[in-house]
Amino acid sequence: MAPQFTVIRDTTPDSAILKGAVVAMGNFDGVHLGHRAVIAAALEMGRTHGRPALALTFEPHPRRFFSPNTPQFRLTDERAKLRLLAGTGLAGAVVMTFDKARAGTSAQDFIHHDLIERLGVSGIAVGYDFHFGKGRVGSPSLLVNEAPRLGIEVDVQPHVDIDERPVSSSAIRIALAEGQLDEASTMLGAPWFISGEVIHGEKRGRDLGYPTANIRLDANCGLKHGIYAVRVGLGSERLNGVASFGRRPTFDNGAPLLEIFLFDFKGDLYEQTLDCAFVGFIREELKFDGIDALIRQMDDDSARARAMLAAAPDAFPRLGTVD
Repeated sequence: MAPQFTVIRDTTPDSAILKGAVVAMGNFDGVHLGHRAVIAAALEMGRTHGRPALALTFEPHPRRFFSPNTPQFRLTDERAKLRLLAGTGLAGAVVMTFDKARAGTSAQDFIHHDLIERLGVSGIAVGYDFHFGKGRVGSPSLLVNEAPRLGIEVDVQPHVDIDERPVSSSAIRIALAEGQLDEASTMLGAPWFISGEVIHGEKRGRDLGYPTANIRLDANCGLKHGIYAVRVGLGSERLNGVASFGRRPTFDNGAPLLEIFLFDFKGDLYEQTLDCAFVGFIREELKFDGIDALIRQMDDDSARARAMLAAAPDAFPRLGTVD
């Protein structure tokens, strides 16, 4: 049985905090390969010194605090991020509330109060571009300079490149917006996924022979509208399918909706939560002149999705359990 993944928040009493842990610090949106390099460094440091390793992250994302009226396409909401972190082998995560008080905390106060006094960290792993504290004055070089005096170890990870391009959350958002799933999956180390509750729709799919499980994604989701090969997690079960994300131009041009047709599945999924991993992009969303043309296209989409999924039988993010 995997060890319990502990989540420490601002409200967690000091007596319940894993003192002396190593922390991997970052926003970790998407938990991509660059983030995983920082996490791997923290895990190695923890193993070397016999200490637990934790992620230290912030919620809401600092961008949301500083630009509340600017749409933010998050790769992972808080729970998805924690589940991905729990799947890396970390012992837990420290989730710090990013609010006015946190934004106004100086880098030195953050180091001494939050990291040393409250968490009692023994080591820190960060990426080369991670900044913290009021005015983003805190930097990896500041941590390195402070480390000897504080008696802690600091590991700064360089950027991770793929084909001479740095891996970043921004680059992954762009890839998803362009339907470049292979590129996004490569940078993430696994397919991008969402989680959501199945809601009632117009039930048109039943009449077409393609009943769907419908999920409303975040309004700021920047995924390209189109048809996808998907692998769905229902608890520990993995199901293959084809999905449409978009406005359904043949019918109503309504609000964006994710509609998933699961192959070889019968059952009621309403109000259940599904994990949907996007394995392959099939085509853009189209408007059809008639139902027969739409059904023929859906048959073709399904065949292409089955082929994509057969070629990637293990494609699914590694998710841990978060209470």
